[in-house]
Amino acid sequence: MPDFLDKAKVLAKDLSGKAKVTVTENSDKIDDGIAKAAVFVDGKTKGKYSDKIDTVQTKARAAVEKIATSDPDGDAPPGDGRSGPPPGRP
Repeated sequence: MPDFLDKAKVLAKDLSGKAKVTVTENSDKIDDGIAKAAVFVDGKTKGKYSDKIDTVQTKARAAVEKIATSDPDGDAPPGDGRSGPPPGRP
């Protein structure tokens, strides 16, 4: 059984590394997707939840930034990981 757990840990670390590379290489596309989703949802809700949508958008961008700037062991650099306010919305 310990052999299975060791293999699972290695596989998890490998997948985590691949996810980090993918996020790092595509962070601009991911940010664009986050912005488009926010605009879409805000439009569908007719602005009723704009403040909540902005909060979620900011947190999603911070998560992408944290993944993209973390070291290979998955530890984030010092700081709060916030990427600033979301870009202008229509």
